[in-house]
Formats: sequence, structure tokens, C-alpha cells
Amino acid sequence: MAEEERALLGSAGGDDGGVSPELLRSLPSACDPRRLPHRLIVLTLMCFLGFGSYFCYDNPAALQTQVQRDMKVNTAQFMALYAWYSWPNVVLCFFGGFLIDRVFGIRLGTIIFSIFVCAGQVVFALGALLNTFWLMNAGRFIFGIGGESLAVAQNTYAVSWFKGKELNLVFGLQLSMARIGSTVNMNIMGWIYSRVQDLLGYTGPSTLGLTLMIGGITCLFSLMCALILAYLDKRAEKLLSKEQGKTGEVIKLTDVKDFSLSLWLIFVICVCYYAAVFPFIGLGKVFFIEKFKFSPQEASAINSIVYIISAPMSPVFGLLVDKLGKNIVWVLCAVITTLASHIMLAFTFWNPWIAMCLLGVAYSLLACALWPMVAFVVPEHQLGTAYGFMQSIQNLGLAIIAIAAGMILDTRGYLFLEVFFSACVCLSLIAVVMLYFVNHLTGGDLNWSAKKREKLQKAAVTEAEEQERLRRQNEDDLAKLRPKADDFSLRNKYLSKLGAQLPDNYCSYLSTMAHRSVLK
Repeated sequence: MAEEERALLGSAGGDDGGVSPELLRSLPSACDPRRLPHRLIVLTLMCFLGFGSYFCYDNPAALQTQVQRDMKVNTAQFMALYAWYSWPNVVLCFFGGFLIDRVFGIRLGTIIFSIFVCAGQVVFALGALLNTFWLMNAGRFIFGIGGESLAVAQNTYAVSWFKGKELNLVFGLQLSMARIGSTVNMNIMGWIYSRVQDLLGYTGPSTLGLTLMIGGITCLFSLMCALILAYLDKRAEKLLSKEQGKTGEVIKLTDVKDFSLSLWLIFVICVCYYAAVFPFIGLGKVFFIEKFKFSPQEASAINSIVYIISAPMSPVFGLLVDKLGKNIVWVLCAVITTLASHIMLAFTFWNPWIAMCLLGVAYSLLACALWPMVAFVVPEHQLGTAYGFMQSIQNLGLAIIAIAAGMILDTRGYLFLEVFFSACVCLSLIAVVMLYFVNHLTGGDLNWSAKKREKLQKAAVTEAEEQERLRRQNEDDLAKLRPKADDFSLRNKYLSKLGAQLPDNYCSYLSTMAHRSVLK
């Protein structure tokens, strides 16, 4: 500890803000920001940073029966809990990166967004305790303000601490931890409700509110991770003289007019596909209870299988797509598989584990193949705008579809709801086919193999290097043509600086101009 104090004091008082290598080497490996043990501690905190947010996001899905019964609401009102989460993110997706980069900074921004998540969950639980459903909606709105922006902050921390090939693994681990949070929620919240019911001796808003408050402990845990991570990042900044992490996002709404048809089709695929996945999971537990006569525990388990499969498969599919390319083909396979799973759930009584496992595989594959395609069709300076717009319309679509799904279920039942979800997937399928032909006709690279893309990228780099070589050669040739300074011109420049009046024919500038005219 004494060495660490001297290091930190030295960083504060030094001219360059850094510390000597000797002091850094004297730190234990778990305390040295450059060494693997310390970075593993930071990685663990990063992964748990979003655990509470993902755990509490699907609290309504895990407690659908209890929420509707205790709060006396229909399915449309129940699904509004998801809509209210999405509404603020229709706008905040554009400004989350800006707030982190320009207003709060990564450390303060992460803490603020974590506080919003905690406050939203507390208000959500208080709404249940006070039997006030509009207060529950307000809590979900506050929760949404912090949820998506916290994910941006989490990614920014990852980019700040890890580089190169490490970054792909870090992103995969963060995604896996998020899916684990959702899975644990699906399988444990019903059990917590039962234990609170046994403790109080009755069901009702109070039981529901206490259950949600207990679930909010995970948000407090994530807030603690944010505080510790902020301290470690500040400490590393002093020790290593490194800057705060930044998102690097540049949002210009005027770039929207330059978006290509391929990009708009990617947006359509994104909205229509996820509209058939997340709202279905939100309503899935009761669906499996009513149609397949599952127990609540079995229904929770099968409803969470999509997230369980996604946790280990997302990194695997990411590596597969990176190695093979052909992104459109992979997206097409994922959409067709998702359509098949919804048709099986709608029109058959086959074991639903088959359909849900297919849905989990397809969901993981689509995420790995679809989102990287944006970078292939958009210039680098427009990536922030493109991803922000994609997330914005995704949240807008999820908000609208969630309310529509609840209304369909209240009036027509689960068969019509599954037909509706199948129709959404069909729209996504049409968009994928159109994207294939548009990409083919315009000579795009969305469906190139990885080897072809790597070969052309190397050719482009070689061409750029050749152009740079020619440019430098031209500059050298021009430099050789310039007149060299002789003793006469140097003498005249010296006299001019002294204030001496020189005849016009002695002016070095005029003599140089004359020399150039002769060269021409």
C-alpha cells in the first residue's frame, strides 16, 4: 500500500502525470492496471455492471400471472410495461454516447445511468406496493432511461481497457453475462414471489411489490460495481497517464438522407425480427401454461431457453461468421428458422422445447450476422448515426408491437398472436431476400466470403500505399525543381531583415519568379 500511495502521489505531482516504471513494478499484480490479474478484476466488474439491468428488464415476463392478477390489468396494460421502457430509448439512443463523451464522462455517466436503473426499479416496486399501476409504468420509464445508456457505457469501458482480439472475447463475455441475468430472472422471480407469499400469508400488491424490491437488489449490486469500476479507472488513469474512455460516436442526423437502400432494408429486418422475439418472450410463460399445460416452473424454464442458448452460442456464432463471411446467407437461415419455430408453436402440439431451442439458435445467429453488416454499407464517419438510428427504430417498433401484441391476445387469443408474430417474421424474410438482390445488383460486399473480403481489403491497402508513394515521389520531384538558395540570395535576405533597401533586380522573390517562368 505504501508503494501504491507513493505512485499515486507521484502521478499527481509529476509534470507528465505519470509514474516511474520502478514504482509500477513494485505494485502487486492484482493492483497493477497493466497486468492480467487486475484486468480480470476489471472485466468481472464490467460483466456484472449490466447484470441488474438485464435481470430486472424481464421481471414482468417472469411474473406475468402475478402482475395481471394482483394489479387487475389486462394483457395490453401488462405489455405497456415493456413499451414504457422502450419509449425513452427512441431518443436516448442518439444521445447516450454524446452524454458519456461530452457531458458526464465515462465514470460519472456510468454511475448516473446505474442510479437511474436502481431508481426505476424502486419506483416500479413502489407502484405495486401502493397498488398504483401508473406509478409502475413511470418506474419502467425511468428504468429505460438508464438501461440502454448503461449498455453503451459498458461497451465504452471495454474499449478503454481491452484492445484488438481481446475485445471480441470481452464483448462476448458481456453478452453472455447479460443473457445469464435474464435467465436467472426467469427462473427465480416466481420462486421469490412464492416465498414472500408464504411469509405474508396472502397474495396481492404487497407481495408483488416486495418481490420486485428484492429483485432490485441486483440493481444495487450493479451500482456498487459501477462505483468500484470508476475508482479503478480513475486510479489507472493516474498510474498510466491514460485518458478516460470515450464512445467515439459521432451523431449527425443529416446523415440519414445519405443512407443507402441496403441500410434501410437492414433496419426493416431488425425491427420485424426482434418484434417477433422479445414481445413473445414477454408473453411466453402464460402461453406455455395455457396451451401445453406446463407448470409455472416448467414454463419459466422453457421461456428462458432462448437466453440460455444465446449465452454460450453468441461468441461461437460470432467467430463462425467472422471466419466464413456470407452475412446475408446467415441472416436468411436465422429468419427462416425463426419462422419455422413460430409456425410449430402456433399450429402444432409438438414438444415446444424443439421450437424454442431452434428460436434460441436462430436468435444468437442473427445478432452475430446482422449488426456487423451496418459497418459494411456505411462510411466510418456515419457509423454512430447508423447504429443510433437502428437502435432507435428498434425501440420504437418494440414499443408499438408490445402494445399491439397485448391487444391481440386480449381480443383474439394466442393463435392469432402467433400468426401475428409469424407475419412479422415473414416481413423480415421479404426484406432479407430484397437485400440479397439489391446487394447483388449494386455490387455490394454484404455476401462476400471472409477470404474474398480479406483479399480485397489487402488490395485496397496496397493501392492506398502505392498512391501515397506516388504522392511523395511527386513532392520530391517538385522539391528538386525549386531553385536552391545561393550565397547571393542569402545575402539579400539578410540585408532585407536589417531594413536595407534593395534594387528591384536584387529582389529574391522576383528572381525566383523569373526562374520559374524559365522552367515553364
